[in-house]
Amino acid sequence: MASAPNTAQPAPSICYLWHGGDQGEPAPPGWLDLDEYAARQSEANPPGTGRVRAEQPCFSIFTSGTTGLPKASVMTHYRWLAAMAGVGGMTLGIRRKDVFYCCLPLYHNNALTVAWGSVLSMGASLALDRKFSASQFWERVRHYDATVFCYIGELLRYLLNVKPCPTDRQHRIRLITGNGLRPEIWDQFEQRFGIHRIYEFYGASESNIGFINLFGVSQTAGFTPLPFAIVEFDNDTETPRRNHNGFMQRIPRGGIGLLISEVTPRRPFDGYTDPAAGEKKLLRDVFKKGDCWFNSGDLVRDQGMHHIQFVDRVGDTFRWKGENVAAGEVEGAMARHPDIDHGVVYGVSIPGCDGRAGMAAITLSPGVTLNGPGLAQHLNRLLPAYAVPLFLRIRDHQETTGTFKYRKVELKQQGFEPDQVAEPVYVLLDSQRGYQPLTAELARQIQQGEIRL
Repeated sequence: MASAPNTAQPAPSICYLWHGGDQGEPAPPGWLDLDEYAARQSEANPPGTGRVRAEQPCFSIFTSGTTGLPKASVMTHYRWLAAMAGVGGMTLGIRRKDVFYCCLPLYHNNALTVAWGSVLSMGASLALDRKFSASQFWERVRHYDATVFCYIGELLRYLLNVKPCPTDRQHRIRLITGNGLRPEIWDQFEQRFGIHRIYEFYGASESNIGFINLFGVSQTAGFTPLPFAIVEFDNDTETPRRNHNGFMQRIPRGGIGLLISEVTPRRPFDGYTDPAAGEKKLLRDVFKKGDCWFNSGDLVRDQGMHHIQFVDRVGDTFRWKGENVAAGEVEGAMARHPDIDHGVVYGVSIPGCDGRAGMAAITLSPGVTLNGPGLAQHLNRLLPAYAVPLFLRIRDHQETTGTFKYRKVELKQQGFEPDQVAEPVYVLLDSQRGYQPLTAELARQIQQGEIRL
């Protein structure tokens, strides 16, 4: 009897492609020059494209790494094509004459899927810039005569931090799309730059659901027709609550809870390249035995009519004095102070105290020194007392991921003690006196409970 043929496919070899940039620098040894390589290729589709199926992986893309190391999530052809049709074709209504400006890195899905996919949906033009620059942003938009651009994270806040000038509205942008536009700066951005079509959306590289502001409602991440739920969440344990029967409970309209989406054969969870990491994102026996839901890791507000508003990442909301504090809300209040360029808020532990006290790492505007009483008065006017940060650390600059999201992992680990922080630290012991330097003696008294906050 003849043996069966060996059908195993050899492992693909890795090749490194080089682009010499504007100067045309030659490729290093072992690299392929991208321009030369592309010029030798046929314009016809390779024969293998006819065998590609929608459920197969298209590429792997890394998460941003705000809460730990980035993870490679799987993006299938189906999800990429669905985004191309749903965002570019149906929602944004991209036209052939549009120029879509993108200054985000192509290793992020807002560039690789949203921007590029939208352009391909209608044969428009993509203006891909080398990097984001807040001071040069509108000049670059005018240079390309762009009509659309995409944003992410704090990019729009960076633009607002630039000093206003008469040319702020001298552009042809008719719409923008992205995620991370905080509600507290939405109207300010819209009015200053004269952009009234803001297609904010919610999604993640590994998620099986997406929302988009299809109906043009202000201060919302939008609508989805797909099955989802917003469930009660315990900020102390950072886990969803379960009732006496072991099932989760939906929050009422207007409430804030954990966003989860049902995993079904039609809406699968494609996961990460590491199966163990993928399993950690799944919740089982949520509303009934045997069901499976994707844990977004995000806290959102139920706005009704299948709309949500992003509130915070899990872990960015902490509990103090028996109340939940949303870091994003406090960061928004800080951003409204003229002396602060950037403020990153998180919770830190104090011995003998329940919950976590608020701490902010702030970067002051150039040439400005901290006005402790003035900042305390500003925050007390905008926030409830329990949400006002008790500690400050002054930083020359903030550490961000490649997609402009603040890194908080190390800040949380370092806490508030002066011997753990290489930058000036301040404490709020009295609202009238305001923030004062945290000395080693004050830190000792707080640690030993001699000073109660």
